Amino acid sequence: MSKQPSVNVLSLLLVLLGNTLYVFSVKLFLLPADLISAGTTGIGLVVNHLTGIPLSGFILLFNLVMLALGWRILGREFALTTVFSSLFYPMALELLNVLLGDYQITRNMLLNVIFAGLGTGVGLGMVIRGGASTGGMDIPPLILQKKFRIPVSFSLWIFDLLILLMQTPFHPLEDLLYGIVLTLTVSTALNKVLLLGTSKTQVKIISRESNAIRNAILSQVDRGVTLLHGEGGYSRQPAQVLLSVVSNHELPRLEALARAIDPECFIIVSRVTEVWGRGFTLSKHSPHTDRQQRDN
Repeated sequence: MSKQPSVNVLSLLLVLLGNTLYVFSVKLFLLPADLISAGTTGIGLVVNHLTGIPLSGFILLFNLVMLALGWRILGREFALTTVFSSLFYPMALELLNVLLGDYQITRNMLLNVIFAGLGTGVGLGMVIRGGASTGGMDIPPLILQKKFRIPVSFSLWIFDLLILLMQTPFHPLEDLLYGIVLTLTVSTALNKVLLLGTSKTQVKIISRESNAIRNAILSQVDRGVTLLHGEGGYSRQPAQVLLSVVSNHELPRLEALARAIDPECFIIVSRVTEVWGRGFTLSKHSPHTDRQQRDN
């Protein structure tokens, strides 16, 4: 119970910093370069071109409408996680408009695309890792998934593509290409942040010296090992398969130990994006699980 407040503070800090980075990226790189953008910002740019309505004002109104829609269809708990971002982003954007005016860091289009994409992608990733949502155009794909079982990733790409195409009448065709690069950069940065610190390495070892290798992993690498019972496909002889999950920097040490014991051992290494359990998301040592802590 004593650790819960710190977790909440960390989540709120991530959401705050993520939204702040997002707003600065839009203000300093996306808007000065007049880039084509996806999401709520892209719709706001179209409306601004057609009607002159300020971008921040439209985003605030649009986010409130989506927030109400999400509350009604997705539930109260979901809506509450989006309230902060839905209000903070347009208000902070308007504040920066007042403070920074037309300030622009660079006029190089490619630099603006790269840093706008990196900033918004990392910012969105921080918000999501903080347990919140940015609202706006995040909500319609979630509604489509709930009502019609349409995958979020598919509908999100369709919406992004349509929003990019909506802006082409106001831009040269070359800007559409920049918009696609921007969208891909945002997606890549977002995925990197979401997987940051969670990826691990899974190792499977088949060897006649499986017991010796198992003991070495337990004592010298201090990682758990699971014994899988296999059978040779050609020889039909029984074989033990050692399964262990280690951090990326522990992999070379584990491989060196296994090869020192059995130079002919068969090793399979694969990357896993997330691991839950003792030694990773739980404390490695527990007085109640002395034996279980050694098993994956």
